[in-house]
Amino acid sequence: MLNNIFDAHCHYDDKWFDEDRTQLLELLPKAGVSGVITNATDLRSAEVIRGYAEKYPYIYFTAGFHPENLDDMPDDYLDRLAQLLKHPKCVALGEIGLDYHWDIPRDLQLRVFEEQLQLAVGLGVPVVIHDREAHGDTMSLLRKYRPKGLMHCFSGSVDLMREVISLGMSISLGGVVTFKNARHSVECAAQVPADRLLLETDAPYMSPVPLRGKRNDSRNIALVAEKIAEIRGLTAQEVLDITAENAAELFGIKNP
Repeated sequence: MLNNIFDAHCHYDDKWFDEDRTQLLELLPKAGVSGVITNATDLRSAEVIRGYAEKYPYIYFTAGFHPENLDDMPDDYLDRLAQLLKHPKCVALGEIGLDYHWDIPRDLQLRVFEEQLQLAVGLGVPVVIHDREAHGDTMSLLRKYRPKGLMHCFSGSVDLMREVISLGMSISLGGVVTFKNARHSVECAAQVPADRLLLETDAPYMSPVPLRGKRNDSRNIALVAEKIAEIRGLTAQEVLDITAENAAELFGIKNP
C-alpha cells in the first residue's frame, strides 16, 4: 500500500461529506494519508475546519475569502482572518484569488484579493491561490506582492508555470492530470521542478480517472501519484515522498 499521501488542498466541510465525514476522517490515516490541508472559503468555513484540525492530528487548515464568497463580508474581515492565522494549525491564508468564470464584480474581487495578499505578506504566511480564467490579473498581483505560497489546481501552460515558479511559489496538481485531454497538466507534471510540486484533490471535486464524476477524497491522490510517476520516470511512492516533503516545507509543518 502506498503511504505518505499529503493532500495539499481539499474542502472537507463540503456538504458532500455530511453523511460520513467522521468515518472518513478517521479512516484516512489508515489508508496511507499523512497530511491534509482543508481550505476555507470564508469565515464560517474557517471556523468549521478549525474544529477538524483540532480533532485530527494530521489535518491542518487555512483561513481566507474565496472570490465566490464575498457576499456579506464583514468590514473587519482582515482582523478576523489575522486572528485565525494565529492558530498553530492554521498554515496559510486561503483560498484567495480571482474567478472570472462567474459574474462576480471584478473590482470587488480585485480589491479583496489585493487586501488579502497585503495581509499575508505582512504576516509572513503562505497564500493558497485560486485562479480561474483570470491568469493576467492574478499574475499581475502576484508579481506586485511576491507572496510565498501555492497556486492550487494549476491549469496554465508550461510558460505560466515557469513564471509562477520564478516568483518563488509552488504549484499543485490533482485529478486533471489523469484526464484524457489534459495536455497542459501533463506537460507541467513533466517539467515542474521537483521541489515545487505538491499534490491535491480539491475534494470533493476533480476525482481522477477512473473515478471521474464521483466524490473525491485524499486517498485518490495515489492515482495522481501513479500518473505523475509514469510521466517523470519515478515510482509512485517516490512522488508521494517528494510532494509530502514539499508540502511540509511550504506550510511549515513539522513531522507530517
